[in-house]
Amino acid sequence: MFSRRCVFVGLAVLALTGGALAEDTSAQDFLAAIYTTYKGKDAKGIRLNERGALARYFTPALVRMIDADAKAAAKRGDAPTLEGDPFIDAQDWEINTFAIDVKDAGDKAIGTVKFKNSGENVTMVLNLVKLKTGWRIDEIRGPSGSLRALFKNK
Repeated sequence: MFSRRCVFVGLAVLALTGGALAEDTSAQDFLAAIYTTYKGKDAKGIRLNERGALARYFTPALVRMIDADAKAAAKRGDAPTLEGDPFIDAQDWEINTFAIDVKDAGDKAIGTVKFKNSGENVTMVLNLVKLKTGWRIDEIRGPSGSLRALFKNK
C-alpha cells in the first residue's frame, strides 16, 4: 500500500511540474524541437491547422493575425494567405540536417536556422519571446520575406 501511495504522489508531482519544465526549455531546445520534425525522409513537420497548434509556437499577437486571416479566407471561400509552411518557407521538404544558432538576450532571442531543402540552401531567422508558457515565435523571416509583413499587406 505504501509503495502505491508513493508512486501516485510521484506521478502527481511529475504531472504538476511537467508544464514548468517545458517553460524552462531553452530557446535553442525550442527551435530544435520544431525543426527535428522536418528532418529525414517521410518527416511530418508541424501541422498548424488549429488555433491551439498556433498558440503552441507563436506569440498571441501573431496567432491573432494568422487566425483572423484564416477565418476571413474561409468566409470568402478562399485559401488563407499562409499556404506554405512558415518554419521552412516551403510547401514540400526534403531536409537532412539543420544548423541552429541562437543569440539569447534574456526574454528575447534571435534564432538562425540553416538547412538544405531539396538541394537549395535556406536560412530562416526567427524572433523569439519568452512568455510564461515558454518560448514563442514573434516573427519569421525567410527567402519569401517576413511572416508578419505577409499579413500586414492583406
